[in-house]
Amino acid sequence: MRLPALIGLLTGVLTSSGWAAGTRPPMLTGEALPLLPQHLVEFVLEAVGAPAWLVALGSFAAAAGTVVGVFLSAFALLSLIERKTLARIQNRLGPNRAGIFGILQPVADGIKMLTKEDIVPSKAEWFLHLLAPILIVLPSILALGVIPYGREWNPVPLELGLVFFFAVGTMTEVAVFIAGWASGSKFPMLGAMRAISQMVSYELPLIISALSVVMLSGTLSLAGIVANQAGYHLGFIPAWNILTPWGFVAGIVFAIAANAESNRCPFDLPEGESEIVAGHMTEYSGFKYALFFMGEYLGLFAISGLGITLFLGGWQAPLPGLDFVPSWIWFFGKLAVVIFVFLWVRGTFPRVRIDQLMRFAWLCLIPIALLTLPVAALWKFSGEGALGWLLCSAVLVVPFIIITVIFNRRMAPAIRTYHYAE
Repeated sequence: MRLPALIGLLTGVLTSSGWAAGTRPPMLTGEALPLLPQHLVEFVLEAVGAPAWLVALGSFAAAAGTVVGVFLSAFALLSLIERKTLARIQNRLGPNRAGIFGILQPVADGIKMLTKEDIVPSKAEWFLHLLAPILIVLPSILALGVIPYGREWNPVPLELGLVFFFAVGTMTEVAVFIAGWASGSKFPMLGAMRAISQMVSYELPLIISALSVVMLSGTLSLAGIVANQAGYHLGFIPAWNILTPWGFVAGIVFAIAANAESNRCPFDLPEGESEIVAGHMTEYSGFKYALFFMGEYLGLFAISGLGITLFLGGWQAPLPGLDFVPSWIWFFGKLAVVIFVFLWVRGTFPRVRIDQLMRFAWLCLIPIALLTLPVAALWKFSGEGALGWLLCSAVLVVPFIIITVIFNRRMAPAIRTYHYAE
């Protein structure tokens, strides 16, 4: 065992491992700071003479643990920030009892969920009832592992990262169906069917809007998509996909569909309390109930991270000359802005009806998402200049006006008749 090397690492001397005396180790730079746990595990295992497969396994486990730890902490923080933000919008105080300014409210909520009684209905399928909340959280964690968070921080650099992201996302529909069916009650089953219909409908514009990015990037690797958005136009305008005519429309469609996929207001129909109690979560309590919300928030992080990667340049700096800032800070800065927009939308828009939800997806979002594919090709072949802006804008605006007029005046009923029980 190379114990002197291990002791040197832990005490900060760092006289071994090939580093020259008096130099700063690469693992302690700002850019590589998120990789510090992974590097430490690798060095410790190598210092004790572990085999190569164990070093690789330990490195992967450390990388996965870092991602999970970061976003579980972000989940706890966001649960407080969201309640504070909504309280501010609604002229309330929000949580202010647990700790200073309510900072310990997530801790109090966690303790409450862990200590509440776990009630399983007598007609429920016990194993599937337990499995469903686990399967809700798992896809989001897997999806978070393939997103490039920085120039050096890419936990699992898959060549088919985009395909993997959408593939694991389909597990959510299965988990929702299991939750509804295994509860042994009619209301959870009805809520599960409504949730699945919403998620399937809005997955189509979500995927189609991402295809335009794949067309012009020529790769399914998320790191490659970020690299394709490097550089600046006219010396100061970032070469992000959102700053193109096709990318702007595709980005808006992606954001709306992501909002619906994340079960956020105004599309939070699966848990419409005034209509179906709590949807597929009706028969859940305690920590199982908390897992559904954890999966929802982690899914929000994942889908927002994917949108940043596809349309907002990923970890690329917004202005030239700012590359000295660690790239992962830019990514999480963009993530904070996107999440705040989701919170703003939730506090602003009322919940839509289920018929409006489905009609909007099939008659508005999907046609516009399909339109971005030929427009992206037109942008590429027109030279990506002033002529491309003119042609693409015309091709996008005219169908949008037609679809909007048809959607608002023809398809939506002008007068609704409500019948009440007497």
